[in-house]
Amino acid sequence: MNHISGYVRFLALGFLAAALLRGPAVWAEAPGLPGANDAAARGLAIAKINDERDKGWGDARADMKMVLTNASGETSQRELDFMMLENPDPNDGNWSLMTFDRPRDIEGTALLTYSHIKDADDQWLYLPTIKRVKRISSSNRAGPFVGSEFAFEDFSTQQLGKFSYNWLRDEPCAELTCHVVERTPRYEDSGYSRELVWIDTTDYQFRKIDYYDRKNALLKTLTFKAYKLYEDKYWRPLELDMVNHGNGKTTALIWTEYKFHTGLTRDDFTTASLERAR
Repeated sequence: MNHISGYVRFLALGFLAAALLRGPAVWAEAPGLPGANDAAARGLAIAKINDERDKGWGDARADMKMVLTNASGETSQRELDFMMLENPDPNDGNWSLMTFDRPRDIEGTALLTYSHIKDADDQWLYLPTIKRVKRISSSNRAGPFVGSEFAFEDFSTQQLGKFSYNWLRDEPCAELTCHVVERTPRYEDSGYSRELVWIDTTDYQFRKIDYYDRKNALLKTLTFKAYKLYEDKYWRPLELDMVNHGNGKTTALIWTEYKFHTGLTRDDFTTASLERAR
């Protein structure tokens, strides 16, 4: 995914080994990019570089906090375990499993995601209060995930083939320079008509995504913060901030650390594993 979405490849992104934010960067375009006269080819080429920079990590897990802030500034916090498995099949997407550890009223709730490219993603939600695994239908993936500003589809890895692309411009983004690419979901039942994606020209990582609803109004903005590089290869943002422009609410996902090559297998990502996860 490019998830979090599972998203999240909207959740598989990367960083510098020093674990410090970089200083001002000198802009240098990747060699071989199509010119501005072919916006579709240029946009796809940028997305491909972003995709190629996040391959080969195998499996990973991390501890995560979810901080919800309402329009009045009041916050609540949840703690989760997040696991990911890279799919070696280039024609399919990655797998992810999120399990809530705290607070008690949501403990054991878990979301399993199989991301796909050509077909609809598979998602299952385990609800411990009723001891039931519920399959999330395609038509419901645009709905909010357990009261957060993230939708179910945001936790599906953002595979390259899920979108069509169009380069819009290059512009400064904080201390970096970013390509701004419009991507349009190709999959049915997406809650978004299009997304504007800021990808930096230094490491080709996501820096920001604007999500537009089905009426083409700006709905949400996701900001990627505090990048860190693992194993000299894999960039990961340690914080994701999703702002809902309609209701004024924010949800932050904060990771404490990633661990790669932990021995996770497909057996850890089954519907039966949802109940074992608690």
